[in-house]
Amino acid sequence: MIKHLIIITGPTAIGKTRVAIETAKLFNTEIVSADSRQIYRELSIGTAVPPQAELNSIKHHFIHSHSLFDAYNASRFETEAMELLKKLFRKYNIVVLTGGSMLYIEAVCKGIDTMPDVDPELRQSLKTSLKENGIESLRFQLKQLDPKYYRQVDLKNPARIVHALEICLMTGKPYSSFRTSPNKERPFSIIKIGLDCDRAELHQRINQRVDKMIEAGLEKEARGVYPLKHLNSLNTVGYREFFAHFDGEISKEKAIKLIQRNTRRYARKQLTWFRKDVEMNWFHPQDSKNIIEFIQNKIEKT
Repeated sequence: MIKHLIIITGPTAIGKTRVAIETAKLFNTEIVSADSRQIYRELSIGTAVPPQAELNSIKHHFIHSHSLFDAYNASRFETEAMELLKKLFRKYNIVVLTGGSMLYIEAVCKGIDTMPDVDPELRQSLKTSLKENGIESLRFQLKQLDPKYYRQVDLKNPARIVHALEICLMTGKPYSSFRTSPNKERPFSIIKIGLDCDRAELHQRINQRVDKMIEAGLEKEARGVYPLKHLNSLNTVGYREFFAHFDGEISKEKAIKLIQRNTRRYARKQLTWFRKDVEMNWFHPQDSKNIIEFIQNKIEKT
């Protein structure tokens, strides 16, 4: 019997959770979350963890499963998710995976190169250098250590540059040398469902979600983890803007506006990434009937 992994993805706030739950209920199966922030048990509001009633309606995995202090990445997610899927496919012929973390989804579909854990002191040193000397000094360093990746990386993205330098400096090898593995074979078929809508509707969804997060107490949640703001797990939209507010750099109103703007930017980044995938099948999030019919037809043909 062929096993099927149904992936339901798309930009933030598009409505992935609802579609995933509907799909999982129809096929009487469980949901694996591919969200790089919902895994942290200390966070709920700013990571848009589904309400408890929704979590209770169907079994979810990788939500509130780890701590902010865990050194977690896409490589580790691949290992843990593949082990979980092996167990789930003993019980079910179909499993649903949903989320918007691009690398986490790619790790399950294709595999990802195993990156060594990064030394926290080295990471902090590079972040300090970025803050004090600017991104240009880090670009120069990366160009010397890994010219191949330097030609590929988005030079305006400090997080990518810092991460590449972490690996270069810690291992003595170019970061690009860890990114050469071929796609891994998976013992299940993959059906990819992408959710999207027009930009005005998506932006409205995002702004409304941020407003609801504020009403639900995002500021209080962010203040609770503020002493841990140095952790990479908290370098994310919704928290770093409030951290800047707590530091006296911006007003609360400005922080909220930035959360909305930065969330819209992240959504564009997600869509750019997912649209490159020729295996993705696109639907409006309200088009449940056609989504289910499409999945059923795909399964019947395999």
